[in-house]
Amino acid sequence: MSASKRRAAWIPYAGLLVLFWGVWGAFSSLPTSKYGYPDPMVYVIWSITMLIPAYFSLRGRKIDRRPIAAVYGLLIGLTGAGGQLVLFKALTIGPAYIIFPIVALSPAITVLMAFAALRERLTALSWIGVGLALVAIVLFSVSSGDSQETGGTYLWLAIGVCVAWGVQAYFMRKAAVVGVNDATTFGWMTVSGLLLIPVALIMMGGLPLSFPWQAPALTAITQLLNAVGALFLVMAMSRGKATIVAPITNALAPVLTIVLSLIVFRTLPSGFQVAGIVLALVGSSLMVYSTEKSGEEPAAAPAREAAS
Repeated sequence: MSASKRRAAWIPYAGLLVLFWGVWGAFSSLPTSKYGYPDPMVYVIWSITMLIPAYFSLRGRKIDRRPIAAVYGLLIGLTGAGGQLVLFKALTIGPAYIIFPIVALSPAITVLMAFAALRERLTALSWIGVGLALVAIVLFSVSSGDSQETGGTYLWLAIGVCVAWGVQAYFMRKAAVVGVNDATTFGWMTVSGLLLIPVALIMMGGLPLSFPWQAPALTAITQLLNAVGALFLVMAMSRGKATIVAPITNALAPVLTIVLSLIVFRTLPSGFQVAGIVLALVGSSLMVYSTEKSGEEPAAAPAREAAS
């Protein structure tokens, strides 16, 4: 394979990731809105579908059996799975075109945690991204009063997901510093998702039995898009530079979700919401680019680990 083809090998996987996650985001609330399917049951089905990409991710790869790998793996997995559990609830009461831009601001949490805990020096792009994220949250808060009952609720749930996934990304970086490979991390993410199934069942009071077969079938289809998209992310990141792959996928998947949501559900956001969406995506992309660029500097990781 030529050098140019190797450099472009990540593009098909990144494109599939954007397609799968974009479509999943736009239609993931359908089982609940159309059939009244409980959002904890959506989580249960998602956690099971994660077994499919986990199989392909782990096949032929060496599992890191060190205790530190298990600790970081569980921290990464539980924050990620917990975020999913909250996300499915948020999507039952709020619009996807607002929720996903808020969730995309999770790099702000990662950046601020690295600044506080690891004493990392933040670049100007990182600070600009954090500033835009804060302005975006304010704009979303101003515009969330359109529903007395759910306007504030889905906003806070989305912020909760943002925090959980920002913490998850922080621990991913810590795991990478100590040499935990991606396959091991993905495996623990899958295990953690399955571990929270009892929590989802308790939230429902048991397995629901009075729903048409279309509800779990539609849930399985949409959540399979979510799970396989995660596999495409791993494949894209292993074949391309993080400074290119991460910002593109972080920004374009929510954009596709927003476009599809607006077209299919024929809902127009307010002026404040449009401004918030734009600032959230731009700020998130700046933070992701800055974070991944610093992570590719050879001496950066050891220096940060020694400082912590």
